[in-house]
Amino acid sequence: MKILIVEDEKQLSDNIVKFLAADNYLCEQTFTASDALMRVSVYDYDCVLLDLMLPDGSGLDVLRRLKKRKPDTGVIIVSAKDSIDDKIEGLQIGADDYISKPYNLSELKIRIFALMRRRYSKGNNRLVSSNVEVDMQSKTVIVDGQAVMLTKTEYDLLVFMICNRNKVVSKTAIAEHIVGEIADLMDNFNVVFTHIKNLKKKLEATGCRDRIKTLYGTGYKWIE
Repeated sequence: MKILIVEDEKQLSDNIVKFLAADNYLCEQTFTASDALMRVSVYDYDCVLLDLMLPDGSGLDVLRRLKKRKPDTGVIIVSAKDSIDDKIEGLQIGADDYISKPYNLSELKIRIFALMRRRYSKGNNRLVSSNVEVDMQSKTVIVDGQAVMLTKTEYDLLVFMICNRNKVVSKTAIAEHIVGEIADLMDNFNVVFTHIKNLKKKLEATGCRDRIKTLYGTGYKWIE
């Protein structure tokens, strides 16, 4: 899962990145409202951890503009401000959750997982598409009762494709989801081709064929 951390306390931000990266989350950091707005307008994120008190503006303003542009993006407000008014306003604007500083990083991780579970698997730990079952807690994949051993990137790619089932997903979107903002520096999409090819090969070995359709010149689609 791809997460944007909007937090002006660099040490705290670095600690969050280190903690979540150990659980295979792809994290990007920004420390200002202006940079956060730029990033959410250019890139897609599964979840945004949003501080309310930023050096150049209010996190609530970032939230308003984000929800107008990309209303489906998950948002957890993270702030030292414990005002009930801020909490209510943030939730009314469209935030999914609110956690006050100081907090335990394990609690933050649980809240991120709960947000992903609500959004992508309808409140269950399992993400299901026909004969493919993904346990989002243990991060295991089963096809017709048979375990499929995937790398971290292949697992993230599979979840991303299933969450966008029956939609065309561009090569650029996949690259951003796999490697983050450095996708802009890529000369080609060979990394995307390689991971798609490997994922298809492993799924086909279990009898799961023709799920990922290649749309030449456009991208890929998960067929359910």
